[in-house]
Amino acid sequence: MNNRVFLRRCEEYDPAIVEGLIEEIWSGCGGPPVKDRTVLLKPNILTDEDPARCISTHPAVVEAMVRFLMREGARVIIGDSPAVHLKSFSGTRSGIRGVCERTGAGWIDFTDNPGTVTVAGKKMKIARAALDADLVISMPKFKTHELMYFTGAIKNTFGLVPGLIKAKQHALHQSRESFASFLVDLNEAFLPHFFLLDGVMAMEGPGPGNGFPVKTGVVIGSSNPVALDIIASSIAGYNPMEIPTSRIALTRGRWLSSIEEIEYDGPDLRSVIKPDFLRVGIRKNGNVAVQFVVRRIRPLRKLEHRPVFIRKNCTGCGRCMAICPMKALRFHPSARNRVLLTDIKCIRCFCCSEVCPSAAIEIRRKLFGQ
Repeated sequence: MNNRVFLRRCEEYDPAIVEGLIEEIWSGCGGPPVKDRTVLLKPNILTDEDPARCISTHPAVVEAMVRFLMREGARVIIGDSPAVHLKSFSGTRSGIRGVCERTGAGWIDFTDNPGTVTVAGKKMKIARAALDADLVISMPKFKTHELMYFTGAIKNTFGLVPGLIKAKQHALHQSRESFASFLVDLNEAFLPHFFLLDGVMAMEGPGPGNGFPVKTGVVIGSSNPVALDIIASSIAGYNPMEIPTSRIALTRGRWLSSIEEIEYDGPDLRSVIKPDFLRVGIRKNGNVAVQFVVRRIRPLRKLEHRPVFIRKNCTGCGRCMAICPMKALRFHPSARNRVLLTDIKCIRCFCCSEVCPSAAIEIRRKLFGQ
C-alpha cells in the first residue's frame, strides 16, 4: 500500500477510453502485478437495476477493468452480494453479468461455501472467492449514503459479506459511529488490494439506492481506501472529517495519519468539486446520554430522522421487510402497499430505504400521525 490517489477526468462510459485511464491509474498508483494470477473484481451492486439509475458500478467500467487485467495476463472472476441476496440474483439488469458473457470472466455467487475472517476478535463469514483469489479489486460507485453520508472504498468491502449476514451487523452496531467503526474493522481484517471508483456518473441525494444521477466526470484509483474516500467525498463537497469511516480510519492511523500525507495526482481538485452536489445532511450525534434518552421516549423519537413510507409509491415487494435487522416492519392487514413501522424497534439504519426499488421510503422527520 502507498498514499497515492490518481484522479482522471472521464466524460463518458466508453470501455476503450476507460481502459486507457485504468492503465494510467494502475501504473501511477503502483498496482500489483497480475500475470498468471486470479483476480476477483468486486463492484457495487446494491440492487440489480438499470445502470442508468447509478445504483451500481457501471458495466463499462467493469468491462474496461476486465479487459485491462486480461491483457496483462490475469484470470478474472466477478461477484458481489447485494443488500437482499436471493438465489435468483444474477447481476443481469445491472449489465455486469453481460460483461462476464462478453469477456469470458467468471461469475461467482458469494453465498456458495463462504469462508471466515476475524473482525475485531469475532468470526465473520466472507465470500470464499475473496479468500481464494490472489488479488481482490474493489470497484465502488460514487454515491451518497443516508447512514454513512458517503459510500466509497471502505464501505464497498462490506459487500464481501454474503447474504443477510450484512443486515445482522446493523443490529449489532446500532449507532452511526459504531457501524462506521465496524466497517473500518472489516477492512483491517480483509483489505482489497486495489480500489477503482466509478465517478463518471454519480448518485446524489437520498443514496445509496434512491438518489438521483448526476455527472461528476471522474475515475479515481488507489491502493489506500481512506485516501481515496477523502478525495472522492471532497468532490461531493463534504468535509472529509464529517464522513465517519474516513475520520475513524484516519484517527487509527493504520493506512493514513493525516490528509496531508495523500499523494494526489490529477487536475486541481478545486476544478472537479461539485459545490451544488445534493448531499445527505450531516446529523450531529450529540451527547451519548441524550441519545439514550431520545431513543427510549416515544415523543422525542419523533424528532429523529426516520423511515417514512409513501403509500402511493409502494408496490408491496417486501424488500424492506426482508432486510430489516430488527423486524420492525409489517404489512397492514388490509393493504399490501401500506407498510407499518414499529418505531420503538427501529434502529435508524435506513437499510429499508437502501433496497426500496420504487422510492417509497423517505428519510426525514415525521412529527405527527402514524
